[in-house]
Amino acid sequence: MLAAGEIEIARDEVRWLLEGCHDFLEAHKLLGEIASADRDVPLARGHFGYAVRIGQQAIARAGNPRPVPYRLPANQPFHEAGKALVLCLIELDKRELATGVVEQLLSYDPSDPLGVRPLLATKP
Repeated sequence: MLAAGEIEIARDEVRWLLEGCHDFLEAHKLLGEIASADRDVPLARGHFGYAVRIGQQAIARAGNPRPVPYRLPANQPFHEAGKALVLCLIELDKRELATGVVEQLLSYDPSDPLGVRPLLATKP
């Protein structure tokens, strides 16, 4: 749907998916991407933030293992949502919150595969 430019239909379908499973991390990540494409940064922040929270809760339930490497496909949506959240927070001039998210992401995968550390060095 997204590739065909059917943004509203895609948004509705993802929301429908969330009715069956509100804590579907990848669905919130996708809604964040849609909101970001629509330049609705506060909404994108909300969806990316919720996706990150879902991932953090899953990690906590698993006993807080480290590392949680990006190289594993199951972990990629979590890390990607985290990077997107950092970008939203920077755009919203919430650098302190962005710094906290970067620190958390680096605690999960210190190799910084998505390059979140340098994002904090950029000027708003």
